[in-house]
Amino acid sequence: MLTTLNTSYTDTRAGDLAWCLGSKELPALAVLDLRIGPVDLQLRLLGASHQVVLGTESGRCSETVACLPGRRSPLPARVAERVQGREYEFAARVERLEEQSFAGRAQELLALVENHPYGLAGVFPGDPTAFTALLAGGDAQGIHWRTWHAYPQEGRLVCTRSSLKVQDWYRS
Repeated sequence: MLTTLNTSYTDTRAGDLAWCLGSKELPALAVLDLRIGPVDLQLRLLGASHQVVLGTESGRCSETVACLPGRRSPLPARVAERVQGREYEFAARVERLEEQSFAGRAQELLALVENHPYGLAGVFPGDPTAFTALLAGGDAQGIHWRTWHAYPQEGRLVCTRSSLKVQDWYRS
């Protein structure tokens, strides 16, 4: 699903993004509710940020990548943690692209997410290369998702990959 975000693009930077596991749900500009196997999954666009909330009534987990008040540490390159006894992994990297390459990469990613049943992308008014996109998937072993946060004014694209093993979700 592709949507135009009903907000102006603020002058944030790729370096302002922070990662947080387990935060409360934040106000969202767009939401996509999904069910992948035994897990409810909610993809949430928070402007130039994202939040993924997944779980069942017996357990929930949330991941937030956003410009969070009070958090100034850089986005971690890699995280591996146990969440409610399950393996969670997160990885982030920043692509630096020239203007023309950036526009092409933006089109490619938005086309990938736009018609995908587990995809959500939000484009900021006035700049088709200013966007945040999420794409989820899963199988019997776990849930995984990828995100892209575009900063055309810097020529930077923040890319993340996350996964949570959930094969025993109902056994706990």
